[in-house]
Amino acid sequence: MLAKFQSCLAVGAILLATTSFAVAEPKHGIAMHGEPQLPADYKHFQYVNPDAPKGGSMAYGVVGTFDSLNPFVLKSMRTTARGIWDPEFGNLVYESLLQRNYDEPFTMYGLLAEKVETDDERTWIEFTLNADAKWSDGVPVTPEDVIFTYDILTEKGRPPYDGRMARIQKIEKTGERKVKFTFNEKSNREYPLIIGLTPVLPKHAIDPETFEQSTLEAPIGSGPYLVGEVKPGTSITYKRNPDYWGKDIPSKVGVDNYDEIKVEYFRDTTAQFEAFKKGVFDIYPETDPGKWENNYDFPAVSEGKIIKSTFTSDEPERMVGFFFNTRREIFKERAVREALSMLFDFEWVNKNLFNDRFTRTGSYWQNSKELSALGRPADDKEKELLAPFMDDVLPSVMDGTYAPTKTDGSGRDRKIMRDVVKKLSEAGYTIEGGKMMKDGKQLSFEVLIGSVAGASQSEIERMVLAYQRTAEAVGINVGIRAVDDAQFQKRRQTWDYDMVAGALSASLSPGAEQIWRWGSQSVEPEGTFNYSGGSSAGIDAMIDALVNAREREDFAAAVRAYDRLLMSGHYVIPLYHLSEKRVAHRLRIKQPDYSPLYGYQLPTWWIEE
Repeated sequence: MLAKFQSCLAVGAILLATTSFAVAEPKHGIAMHGEPQLPADYKHFQYVNPDAPKGGSMAYGVVGTFDSLNPFVLKSMRTTARGIWDPEFGNLVYESLLQRNYDEPFTMYGLLAEKVETDDERTWIEFTLNADAKWSDGVPVTPEDVIFTYDILTEKGRPPYDGRMARIQKIEKTGERKVKFTFNEKSNREYPLIIGLTPVLPKHAIDPETFEQSTLEAPIGSGPYLVGEVKPGTSITYKRNPDYWGKDIPSKVGVDNYDEIKVEYFRDTTAQFEAFKKGVFDIYPETDPGKWENNYDFPAVSEGKIIKSTFTSDEPERMVGFFFNTRREIFKERAVREALSMLFDFEWVNKNLFNDRFTRTGSYWQNSKELSALGRPADDKEKELLAPFMDDVLPSVMDGTYAPTKTDGSGRDRKIMRDVVKKLSEAGYTIEGGKMMKDGKQLSFEVLIGSVAGASQSEIERMVLAYQRTAEAVGINVGIRAVDDAQFQKRRQTWDYDMVAGALSASLSPGAEQIWRWGSQSVEPEGTFNYSGGSSAGIDAMIDALVNAREREDFAAAVRAYDRLLMSGHYVIPLYHLSEKRVAHRLRIKQPDYSPLYGYQLPTWWIEE
């Protein structure tokens, strides 16, 4: 019997050792849930043209200004030249250890690191750097660069980079090309992937004493492009690095197809569109369906020199809306925010301003059958997660009957107005002399407007004017403050507003970025994306649940529960979305036939003269 028991122990030890080895085996990629879809010998991502020709010059056009080439410090957080570290145009100068595949919810493959290794609990992660990885001055990328990056960003970086070390117990060089992160009890299962997406900076080329200052000095990076001509506030030009180390690795095949990329800046969307018509830049993503139908009758379109392309994706729609600043006393009560949300007459706005071309947004993961809670009763998993926080969830949101207020489209829906007055009365407001009053003061606030992703400043202003008229009908004073882009970004960054136009992107794999949008720790620090200042114990708990979920089913339930808390909080007056993405571009600009899960990717496009 003892021999049999010892034999079983030996077999168990062998199995345990084998299992541990299998878990910790270096791999070519890492997925948030499950395993990477692509095999270790994959040649390129599914949504690129591996034979795309290289060459030519691409020009992008953006609204705003810039005065810095350092995107990692608070001083130039909103005023860094586009393209340096850029989710839309590509990370042209700096790179991360891993590269995201946009045809999977959240999976990454080798970039600066060729291999990645972690344990089953993800208490640590080790990266093996690619032996060919080099900075643009020819110096190899080293583990010391990775460690330096975390030191300098912790001391002088902007959110969220300055908080990366809060979840890290230690970083150590474990080999000539290896660097290992060991996490503390504050970490979660997603955090190792966040480390993989963090930019890496060159230790030898950065002066820590001046790092936190804005600068127009061309940086040393590991990316495919070098900074060329810089005209502050006007344009920046990038030139292909002929010695780029990574042009042949699988995650970079079929991208970075231009010899030159130029980003042109414009004061507003009107100037931007006129410049596009004249051929100043090459690609114009159109967010206004009215303009798409009516404003593309200029010669370049009729002559076939400009093509109008439409794209679809499975990505949830971004939340575009007017964010209440709950740091202001006037907006601290949910009932007040709900009443003010009811006053936005989307039906009138959509009909009279946009010819009924838009769909109202209601969920923070709109159009995702898996992640959105809109129109869907909570399941058992969600109920279990939300049980301690039921006071924060509206019954209609729990049972799936909630939807944003729908009016008769008249602009003065009397039933809705009566409901608003009643709800505000519950919060202590009364109408006195035609004004909505409380404690001797009229209910008054100002809306700060500027261009946001998904809506131009002119669109925003027209909608706020309509909202202002409706609010005045029940005695509420709504002011409008339109400012230039620099002021808009600065005031939004420092919470200097009552209500502000804003947009939050959506993802099929929301994770730690939600901390900086809705987590309690993001309310006070300047420069986060918590425009509303919203937070609660329930929100923090749902963020924790979704980032630590191991199975996709548990993850989806956590996201839906989170969505219910956000909808119930009425932190935002949601606006609208389009199901299709519309892009006008020069005839010579081509794109792959296959559009990935997250929609078209500009870095995969190319030029055919």
